[in-house]
Parts: sequence; structure tokens; C-alpha cells
Amino acid sequence: MTHGNSRPSGFERFANNLVGGLVKLGVGPRSMRTLFVRGRTSGKWYSTPVNLLELGGTRYLLAPRGVTQWVRNLRAAGTGELRRGRSVETFSAVELPDEAKPVIMQAYLERWHGQVKQFFPGLDASTPQDKLLARAGDYPVFELSS
Repeated sequence: MTHGNSRPSGFERFANNLVGGLVKLGVGPRSMRTLFVRGRTSGKWYSTPVNLLELGGTRYLLAPRGVTQWVRNLRAAGTGELRRGRSVETFSAVELPDEAKPVIMQAYLERWHGQVKQFFPGLDASTPQDKLLARAGDYPVFELSS
């Protein structure tokens, strides 16, 4: 089930803008960042709030809505910025193969299931690894490095 065309509703856009504004000020959950990535054709910077997952000393971005514009742009650019308040961090990103995703998906769902459950129908942190692997293709995951 690919859901990359899952565009935010009016309320979700409002909430994203509100949360994104708070994160830009450095307020809100510590794991939230504003992702800035250059457009793949325009070269213009685009931003969206994201949940940064830290797992075993490695940082990941998971796209709960599937293949969205920020995913396509990050695939093309390979780099971006994570911002929180005045802090700006440049990173490189490598997209992970499906086989590497179940552990990351499980940790992501454990942490943010209440926030993102509508994008993971039938899945939660207790879902067996084989079921997560079967759905891993629906959720792009990037490993970040400085």
C-alpha cells in the first residue's frame, strides 16, 4: 500500500506550520527538527517539520507519508539541513534498503505511534519484524551523517 500521494489536509497543514514555527523558535519536543532540502529542479530551499530518530548512536529520518516531495528532493540532493532554533546542522543522507528498515520502523512507531498511526494502518511497535519488512517499501528511511 503506497501512500505517497497522501497530501496533508487543511488542518494537517495548519498543524505542520504551527509545529514548524515552534521548532524554528527552538520550542517543542527535543526530537523535532525542521528539515531543509533543496528542490531537485528549482534549487530552492523547502522546509518541513520532521521527527529525528536516534537509535544506537545513528540518526534517521523516516517518511511516514511515503514518497513525498521532501523524500524526492533528498534523494536527488543527498544533503540537507536540520534546524532547531538557531542551531543549524548540515548532513549527508543515504537511503536504506528495505531489509534494514524494520528495526528503525519499530523504534519510530514505539516513539511516535500516537502522532503517525494514520500513516501506518495495521502496524505498531509490537508488529513482528517480518510484517514490518513486508511493508518497508512504503516508508523511505534515510541514515544521516555529519
